[in-house]
Amino acid sequence: MKLTVLGCSGGIGSGRHTTSFLVDDDVLIDAGSGITTLDFEHLLKIDHVFITHAHLDHVLGLPLLLDSVGDLRTAPVTVHALPEVLDVLSRHLFNWHLWPDFREIPSLASPWLRFEPLDLGETFTLKGRTFRPLPANHVVPACGIHLAAMGGGGLVFSGDTTHSEAFVAAVNAIPDLRHLIIETSFENELSEVAQASKHHWPDSLAAELQQLKGRPEIWITHLKPGNESAIMNELRAVTSGRSVEALLQGQVIEF
Repeated sequence: MKLTVLGCSGGIGSGRHTTSFLVDDDVLIDAGSGITTLDFEHLLKIDHVFITHAHLDHVLGLPLLLDSVGDLRTAPVTVHALPEVLDVLSRHLFNWHLWPDFREIPSLASPWLRFEPLDLGETFTLKGRTFRPLPANHVVPACGIHLAAMGGGGLVFSGDTTHSEAFVAAVNAIPDLRHLIIETSFENELSEVAQASKHHWPDSLAAELQQLKGRPEIWITHLKPGNESAIMNELRAVTSGRSVEALLQGQVIEF
């Protein structure tokens, strides 16, 4: 399995794009502005999209994807998410006001979009790959995602979250986890902002990493623009004994 980082920034500007990962060539994890880096031929291949939560920086590319390729597809794009997340997308995005409801276009019988609820802990299997929502702690209903080939430890993406005992327990229950992509959005001096918006800051992530039993490679995502170096410097100072690296747009992780 291969994961390509289309976007991993906590904002935009100067080549930065928001969260979107391409799994192999047919699945997206989140659909932020990173999706705009794909050429049209790659967009046509996307059949499934897993959404961690409904904040704009993680979903803004989804309506544009459907608008671009819907008429050229023979089957709808399937969006998988927690039921609460799909409810938000239904009421506030695909509602005919902010954007057309592609679940009804061109018809209810033959739509360009379909929703598929996926509960915490439930596994969806696609061509020998498994996708499983994990608990997260954010200001809206949210989850992380565990990706794996059948029987493998694979990769976990935290989504947007602050400290979560349930998330730590879920990660610790995965034997031989190889990669952990986890967010840290603010530096320590902005910890009050991080706490209010339920994101990690270096000290909070360091405390969480101390609870991990395994030794996966740690990749840091969702760094706020302009603060990337300061956040990473603070992280390295408080995570002695663990290697933490900033995730990079265009990076490919194979597992």
